[in-house]
Amino acid sequence: MKRRIVMSMLAGATLLAGTLLGTTPAGAADVPARAAGVPAEFGTDWHDPVTAAPPVAKPAGKSCEVTLARAQFRDFTPYRGTYTPPGGCGDRWSKVVLRLDGKVKGRQYDRLGYLHVGGVEIFRTSTPQPSPDGVEWSVEEDVTRYSDTFRTSRGVEMLIGNVVDDTYTGVLDVEVTLTFFQGRPDPKSPDRVLTLDGGSALTTPRNSERILAEVYATGSGGGCEEYWYLTVPEPAPYSCKAGQGPYREVQISVDGRLAGIAAPFPTVWTGGWSNPFLWYVIPGPRAFDIKPITYDLTPFAGILNDGRPHRVEVSVVGVPEGQSGWSTPVNVLVWQDEQRERVTGKLTAHTAEDLTDSSVYTPGSEHRVDTEGAHRLTVAGYVDTSRGRVRTTVSRSLTGTSAHRWTDGETRDALEAVWTDDESVTVGARTTRTHRSYTMDGTTILGTGDRLRTVLKLGDHATVVGTSRGRRTSWSRLDDSYTGDATYTADVPRDQRHAVGTTSERYRLSGPRGCYDRTLATVQGMLTENRNRC
Repeated sequence: MKRRIVMSMLAGATLLAGTLLGTTPAGAADVPARAAGVPAEFGTDWHDPVTAAPPVAKPAGKSCEVTLARAQFRDFTPYRGTYTPPGGCGDRWSKVVLRLDGKVKGRQYDRLGYLHVGGVEIFRTSTPQPSPDGVEWSVEEDVTRYSDTFRTSRGVEMLIGNVVDDTYTGVLDVEVTLTFFQGRPDPKSPDRVLTLDGGSALTTPRNSERILAEVYATGSGGGCEEYWYLTVPEPAPYSCKAGQGPYREVQISVDGRLAGIAAPFPTVWTGGWSNPFLWYVIPGPRAFDIKPITYDLTPFAGILNDGRPHRVEVSVVGVPEGQSGWSTPVNVLVWQDEQRERVTGKLTAHTAEDLTDSSVYTPGSEHRVDTEGAHRLTVAGYVDTSRGRVRTTVSRSLTGTSAHRWTDGETRDALEAVWTDDESVTVGARTTRTHRSYTMDGTTILGTGDRLRTVLKLGDHATVVGTSRGRRTSWSRLDDSYTGDATYTADVPRDQRHAVGTTSERYRLSGPRGCYDRTLATVQGMLTENRNRC
């Protein structure tokens, strides 16, 4: 009888209404450049989780630290506390850095977590899977943009939903702090940070001149939306079926009118692709640092600034009607015109091309689903500020292509996919163009002796170019690439898995001020390379 591979991610975990996170383990620069004595296979312990991403840059000068949460998560009971602003660093800061320190040992799945301050989602993350001897990890995130939230005492809620019993023994022990750096406030920080009343109602200040929405969109909850990119349409014989197929798009609307579109990032959690040995030390891109999708809603400011509540809703294209599996909490960031009590404006253009979404199933000894999707949206508007009329045009273009191939019983399962998200924002004479691309190329095979092998490549890429009157004024480029190859014996006790695996990550970030280029590599859970090239 053929065996079915279940590409379980966050199996059994459910993300409650939530929010959260950032990333970069502490002490990562202290690990040796070349580890000695690599074992022949995975043992009962391995290197603590580490990523190649750069640490958050911290300014010099006086700083103050506040503990936001200190908790042990055993179930789905949230931690609740009270945040009080720092006493010795004023109420204006040059930077605010969030840090999570965690530890867990025994046996446990990967879990999703969120952190709210005053109802604002400031942090979202997932967790590593532990060794019997235990692992510790840290994550840092720049949360300066939420400074308005931090200026008054507010309630804190944090949850990393977990299950602890006789089998799954890992208790998630975490502490989260905020460090405030005294100095001139970041001029890019918004004046207000808002949430939606009743889940969908937004009332902006009447003098709002710039409005952004953040959506922490994650496919989660123990179902197929955790690995939405592998779902197939009927009548394809696969374990996860979902409506049209795997094309997903996160949309935001204002009063029922489409206001923004985006491609979700294809996050692979630390139990992903049926093979936790890929992720024990180096997680996939963004797994510990779940970034929000950002939508520029400034063209709608003339509508939103009338002093009345407006309906703002998020939906995910491709999810079958009535099926859950996505969490989409929303923050709204607002910049105000201090010289005016009310800023008026108008939506001047709204062009939404028809969404294309096609998945074609081809039967055979190797089943195939080939998918192509695309969508484009352009919105434009103006606001009349104290500095004059400011026009904003936002254009976004999405594409997604994937080739999914598998055999009967899913004993061989392969996916090759590319998603692009191109955005152009023009404000007056200034234009910022962002090209994002996400890539996935992987195969899982269940072979002789129930040896399960997964080979996988992941990519997170982005190029941003700013221009003014046709001349380039800024640029940056990100390339975060992960590769892994791991094999173990499936469906046996942990000490009989005889697992082997190699993983690596190279994170490159460049711009006018220089570059960052770091490579990490592991063999059988030991860190064998930690190299900086800039």
